[in-house]
Amino acid sequence: MLKSIFDNYARILTSQVNGIFRTMTDITVLELRETRYYEYVNAFHENDCMTIVETHVDGKGTSNVPLMSYISPGLTLTLVSHMLGGTDSVMKTDGDYRYTDVEMALYRRIMEYIVHALGDGFSNYINAEFKISKVETNPSMVQEVGLDETVMIVVLNVDISGLAMERIRICLPGTLLEHMFKIIDNRKHLARGFAYENNQDVIMEHLRTSEFSLTGQLGIVKLDIEDLYHLKVGDVIDLNKEKDSSVKLYVGRQPWFTGKMGVFKKNIAVRIEERIMQKEELPKDDTEGFTQSPDESEEDEEFISNPGIDAEDLQELLDTDPSLDE
Repeated sequence: MLKSIFDNYARILTSQVNGIFRTMTDITVLELRETRYYEYVNAFHENDCMTIVETHVDGKGTSNVPLMSYISPGLTLTLVSHMLGGTDSVMKTDGDYRYTDVEMALYRRIMEYIVHALGDGFSNYINAEFKISKVETNPSMVQEVGLDETVMIVVLNVDISGLAMERIRICLPGTLLEHMFKIIDNRKHLARGFAYENNQDVIMEHLRTSEFSLTGQLGIVKLDIEDLYHLKVGDVIDLNKEKDSSVKLYVGRQPWFTGKMGVFKKNIAVRIEERIMQKEELPKDDTEGFTQSPDESEEDEEFISNPGIDAEDLQELLDTDPSLDE
C-alpha cells in the first residue's frame, strides 16, 4: 500500500515541481525501508534541516505523532535559484552546507509545496491534510519520536534535467502509520458492508411509486418548411397510414406495446394487442432513436386512456392478461 501511495505522490510532486519552479525533474520512489528512528537521525549532517509535519485526518483530528521530511541542499538551492529567476544550471553543495536566512525562508516555502502534495498522494485511501509544524536546524536534538521506535523511511530520487541526482527523505513513525492504517481498514469494512447490503425491497418500493410517461404514436410525417409556413386551421395532414393501423406505445423512448385506437367510456383510448419483447431498429418511418423487435405476442385486453401511468400499474400490464368487457 505504501509503495502505491508514494508512487502516486512522486507523480503528483513531479508535475507540481516542474510547473511551479519551471524546471525539468523526474521524481521516483527509490527505497522504502523499515528501520529504527535513531538510524534515520544519525544520517544527518550537523547543518542539515529537518521539517516536522503534522497530520490531520478528517473526523479524527491531528495525530500526536508527526512525520519528518528532509530535502538535500542541492535540490533546495536549485529550486531557490529558479524561484529568483536563475538559469537552468544545477546548484551543487557540500554535505555540511548551512542555509542563509533568506534561503531558510525560501526553504520553508519549498517545503510547503512538497508537504501539501502528500495529501494528494494519500487521497485514494484516506482524507488527510499535512501541515508544517516547524523546521529543525539541529535534527539530532529532536525528541518527537523515541529513538528506538520503528519507522518507515521513504527515499525519493529527484533527477534534475539529467544533470544531478538529489534526494527527498520522509520518515513515517510506526505509531502514525498504525493510526492511519486502522482508519483505512475501518472505512474498507464499512464500504464492504454497504456493498453487500440488500436494498432490493427499498429500490422496488421507490420504483412502484414512480410515474412514467406513456405515449401513443399515431404516425410520423415530414413536411417542407414551405408547407409548414402555409398550414392553417382546417388543413388535413395525411399520416400515410390506414385508419385501422396499429398504434405504438412508448414508455419514455422505448417501445413496449402495439395496439388499436378506439373509444372507452366516451374517451379516446388504445387497446393493447401485442407486447414488444426484444429490441431492433424501427423502420425509417418511425422516430429516429427508437428501437423495437416483435417476438411472442399476448392478447392483453386492456384500454389505456391515462397519459401518465404508475410503475406498479405498468408492471401489472406486463405480468397479467386481463380481459375487459366493453
